Amino acid sequence: MFKKKYSGGAVEAIIVGLGNPDRKYENTRHNTGWMAIDRLSEKLGCRVNRIKFKSYTGECVIDGVKVLLMKPTTYMNNSGEAVTEAMRFYKLPPEKVVVIFDDISLDVGKMRIRQKGSDGGQKGMRSIIYLSGKDSFPRIKIGIGAKPNPEWDLADWVLSKFTNDERGLLNETLDKAADAALMIVRGDITKAMNIYN
Repeated sequence: MFKKKYSGGAVEAIIVGLGNPDRKYENTRHNTGWMAIDRLSEKLGCRVNRIKFKSYTGECVIDGVKVLLMKPTTYMNNSGEAVTEAMRFYKLPPEKVVVIFDDISLDVGKMRIRQKGSDGGQKGMRSIIYLSGKDSFPRIKIGIGAKPNPEWDLADWVLSKFTNDERGLLNETLDKAADAALMIVRGDITKAMNIYN
């Protein structure tokens, strides 16, 4: 169904998953965006291993649309540096940039798609909105659960790993997030919201 190689033409859309580089952050709650890009790249047969725009990147074609997959390496709080650099290079508006990130207000296994809006307290999204001056980014929020105890430090919570039970739920959600991202790139965000919200 999908073309695995691209030929000519400029990138027309970006799908970016937010997270942190370094091995110690692998499979932590805050790296859910990166995990979603990994899942999407598997589905598309597209390797995300080129260093460009302060990110790991890969180009693929989705129904004739050349798409850049991005995993910023700027650390979460500076995600906007990578995203706005790529947007400027390809002259893309926010509406053509799908952002996937973790959300503590949603339980593990839940997902929420929004056409635009505030950062919802997510610092990577805050950086993107601040540096671009726009909030009209389609976004896919993947639930990582609220901290189990009010005493927990939020940073410790988002950098913790999923339990075995949670990983099963997350696995299904990553598949849904990848499918939703494909639908959004095809122009079907309303359909994606109706199915997954």
